[in-house]
Amino acid sequence: MEQYDVKDLRLAEGGRRRIEWAEREMPVLRQIRERFAKERPLEGIRVSACLHVTTETANLMSTLHLGGAEVVLTASNPLSTQDDVAACLVSQYEIPTFAIKGEDNVTYYKHIRAALDHKPQVTMDDGADLVSTLHKEYRHLLPEVFGGTEETTTGVIRLRAMANDNALAFPVIAVNDAMTKHLFDNRYGTGQSTIDGIVRATNVLLAGKAFVIAGYGWCGRGLAMRARGMGSNVIVTEVDPLPALEAVMDGFRVMPMEQAVEIGDIFVTVTGDLNVLDRHHFEKMKDGAIIANSGHFNVEINLPALEEMAQEKRLVRPFVDQYELADGRRLNVLGEGRLINLASAEGHPASVMDMSFANQALSLEYLVNNHASLENKVYSVPPAIDSEIARIKLAGMNVQIDTLTPEQVAYLNSWEEGT
Repeated sequence: MEQYDVKDLRLAEGGRRRIEWAEREMPVLRQIRERFAKERPLEGIRVSACLHVTTETANLMSTLHLGGAEVVLTASNPLSTQDDVAACLVSQYEIPTFAIKGEDNVTYYKHIRAALDHKPQVTMDDGADLVSTLHKEYRHLLPEVFGGTEETTTGVIRLRAMANDNALAFPVIAVNDAMTKHLFDNRYGTGQSTIDGIVRATNVLLAGKAFVIAGYGWCGRGLAMRARGMGSNVIVTEVDPLPALEAVMDGFRVMPMEQAVEIGDIFVTVTGDLNVLDRHHFEKMKDGAIIANSGHFNVEINLPALEEMAQEKRLVRPFVDQYELADGRRLNVLGEGRLINLASAEGHPASVMDMSFANQALSLEYLVNNHASLENKVYSVPPAIDSEIARIKLAGMNVQIDTLTPEQVAYLNSWEEGT
């Protein structure tokens, strides 16, 4: 075993039970794991992974480990680690893990550097902090790295910016862009888990509340759907006219944030951008407003500005910081502005992470087999992988679909037949 840094190894048994519980909802990854254990397609490949340390991630790490990979795992967010899972990965799965829930920023990057000390041949990232640190501080390791995968929208945006600047030193597969990832994980996973995190942190009734969602990408769509299902009056803010138009057609109110802040009870940012909620927004919010973020980084809410505005800050419930302003209004920020679905809840349900992490495992195998022919840019998941994951998922759900007849295939490939 290499070095590790987790909260308490005595938590491992509880972690094992929860990992096994999640595995029951992950039939696609289970099938991949069984094949990997027999074929060992990742034999000897050094993998440094920077992901949310959850029960679902543990099942992915187990799959890679059984496939022959030498895996090291570190957290991709200071508040997303499940300490019992981290302990189990070390003591029972023998996977070096560097992650402690609530770790400070210094420890967070110390853990990332520990994962890079593994001298990876492949990176597996969620937000691109691992890849960014590798390019900035560990450039001597770059010749050994032949590829990487990226899990989330924010990371893909950063990596494409690197590629556009000719700064990316190896090919990366954007797992986030797979249809079986963003159509399900981002929509159904983020939608449910964000609501779960808000309710666990606050225990407020969502019915009748004005629920403001900043951003109508796949995460925003899923959240809007679930918030409406809980009886909230959903308001969407956007900067892009196309998703804004879609939100209107989906039956939601759309307006600028400048207007929404005056009527909103609950605010959630899911944009991946900076200062989506800013000082001038806080100045207009109602007393008691609840503010949360489900975008990857904690920059969507301008917390330094809110700190400056507040006369007092106090922790009123676990994961709820209350800022009292000079005029007596109290604004409640959940989970330190970090991913609320992982800060106060357990992240996405295992059944959707099953598809996301199946994409990770198969994309890693694809990189091992094809990296020599790839350029230093961001690639989409090959469509054949996407389709195979959907097929296995349907089979795991006992759902059957039709197949085309030879006549239908011929018709679809012909231009000669008309009306």
